[in-house]
Amino acid sequence: MNAPLPAPPSPGSLGPTRLAALAAVCCLLLAGCSGAASSGSDDAEAAGRSGARLKVALVTHGGEGDAFWELVRKGAEAAAAKDGVDLTYASDADAAGQAELVRDAIRDKVDGLAVTLAKPQAMRGPVAEAQAAGIPVVGLNSGIDAWRSAGLLEYFGQDESVAGRAVGDKLDALGAQHALCVIHERGNVALEARCAGVKKAFAGETEMLYVDGTDMEAMTAAVTARLRQEPGIDEVVANGAQYALASVKAAGKAGSKAEVATFDLNKDLVDAVSDGSVQFAVDQQPYLQGYLAVDALWLHRTNGNVSGGGVAPVLTGPAFVTKTNVAEVARFAADGTR
Repeated sequence: MNAPLPAPPSPGSLGPTRLAALAAVCCLLLAGCSGAASSGSDDAEAAGRSGARLKVALVTHGGEGDAFWELVRKGAEAAAAKDGVDLTYASDADAAGQAELVRDAIRDKVDGLAVTLAKPQAMRGPVAEAQAAGIPVVGLNSGIDAWRSAGLLEYFGQDESVAGRAVGDKLDALGAQHALCVIHERGNVALEARCAGVKKAFAGETEMLYVDGTDMEAMTAAVTARLRQEPGIDEVVANGAQYALASVKAAGKAGSKAEVATFDLNKDLVDAVSDGSVQFAVDQQPYLQGYLAVDALWLHRTNGNVSGGGVAPVLTGPAFVTKTNVAEVARFAADGTR
């Protein structure tokens, strides 16, 4: 049962000491003193900032339905869910289309942008526009040689040249003599760097084959034709899981004994490594790239963090997946995260 509060004594009935004490209590309760008022205001502003959900856009050059980019997206969505971020994912394999998607995000007044730089020159303009609007931009997956000059805050991915050289060394160890490196998107700096790295390190012959990655039937036919023309090719190096699986079919159609290896993997590719139809895969961990890119923007906005100090990339690969260790990643691939 609540009892009524007693009426406060009149100021005239209080002595000087009690009056001063009462004034001090009132000051603290009402945050009327200057120090208390400033602290309360700052705390309220901080609470407001922490309570607002950040808007982040992830804009890639991934093709529609590409399993690799679904892994990137899943990683980004996991980070967004953890951080309380409103995430928008958009992609366009056409460089001009990707650039326009970045401009859409700027117009939407996002708090942060994550982009790929498969064709860096096409992205310089929209990235500069984002920076002019005060939007921090991080890079992932493609553009490890271009992100700093483009003014990006951070970068998450693998060094494609290093990965390519590692594949070249592995082909030497396997005794290969003639490699066909299949590039499914002409002008993509990451794919070009990979095959150039293979050629630099591989002691045997390396040739490039450019195909249309948006047409799997045409891509398979092109690899089949080349294997028929050159029976000496004993290794096909693909630049994506689906292209590796198509290359396995192409080798069968051509009657070729060429082995198949690839950059990147997915669930089906893991099964192919397990049964030996694909020799090995180079995993750059796309799920991790998407996760780190979104998480980095949240950390930068909420805590001022910059991974790599803004001068060094955060490497997510390369790691080789072979028949001897594929079981270690198989269960994660089954969950759609590797």
